[in-house]
Amino acid sequence: MDAVDLVRLNLLSPMVLAFFLGAAARLLQSDLAFPEALYTALSIYLLFAIGFKGGVELSKTTAAAVLWPVLATLALGLGRPLLSYVFARRFLRVNRIEAAALAAHYGSVSAVTFLAALGFVQAAGDRVEGFLPTLVAVLEVPGIVVALLLAKRKGGSPGAALREVLTGKSAVLLVGGLLVGFLSGEQGMKQVAAFFVEPFQGALTLFLMDLGMVAAARLRSFRDVGLRLVPYGIVLALVHGVAGVYLGHLVGLSVGGKTVFGAMAASASYIAAPAAVRIALPEANPSVYLAASLAVTFPFNLTLGIPLYHALARALGG
Repeated sequence: MDAVDLVRLNLLSPMVLAFFLGAAARLLQSDLAFPEALYTALSIYLLFAIGFKGGVELSKTTAAAVLWPVLATLALGLGRPLLSYVFARRFLRVNRIEAAALAAHYGSVSAVTFLAALGFVQAAGDRVEGFLPTLVAVLEVPGIVVALLLAKRKGGSPGAALREVLTGKSAVLLVGGLLVGFLSGEQGMKQVAAFFVEPFQGALTLFLMDLGMVAAARLRSFRDVGLRLVPYGIVLALVHGVAGVYLGHLVGLSVGGKTVFGAMAASASYIAAPAAVRIALPEANPSVYLAASLAVTFPFNLTLGIPLYHALARALGG
């Protein structure tokens, strides 16, 4: 399968097409809208299913196999917010608070991008390591903590923000799902596979349609913050993605594993990070960080980024 086939495979997947359908619906001012309860239910289902399946795979993985990937993930969690912060200050010329808010989003991870990359490599016929969902949980928090420390707020409460992240639904569902899957193992998976395996891709497709509508709504933010957010979001995705693929190569991941790891590194959070930033940095402008992460980096990774990381992973071998 050549590069053109891989891009076509990604662009014509039901998930990506649903994302653009949602965006088109919003731009055409359609009355299509997801009930809040459905969005919440889909989020809970997807996050728990990710953690659960990862826990089942982890129950079959030795500690020695996952040690180096975890250390590589922590390195990304510390390095990505620092680069994002410096880039924001020098290229976007935003103040310290806005730069820290952006660093929190680009230091954390997008679970949906992870899922899209996972679906892509599986469709391409590559295997992936079962412990990758563990790395999503590991990558979600450190970047946010580093970004809040960069903000050096006087009189603020970074501890409250950290507590919000650790007790938020993303962390509880991912880590809790991992524990449930790890403890119940293969036998437990057999009992619930009909609910958590086959319907998973359909639920993800609906979720991405809703995200397409949200992303299209954020396009208006560019009038306020300028078009420099576009190269900011794309360049960071590429730099982080390449670093992720290379680190994945150094720790011995397969071609599929390196691709997904690169997509994780290239992604920007729009679930956990906004919750933390809203508490710790209330003066930061949501139009800036949400427009960058949701309207620039997310669609870039979904359409072109993931095939690029896959091509790099294949070039490095596995």
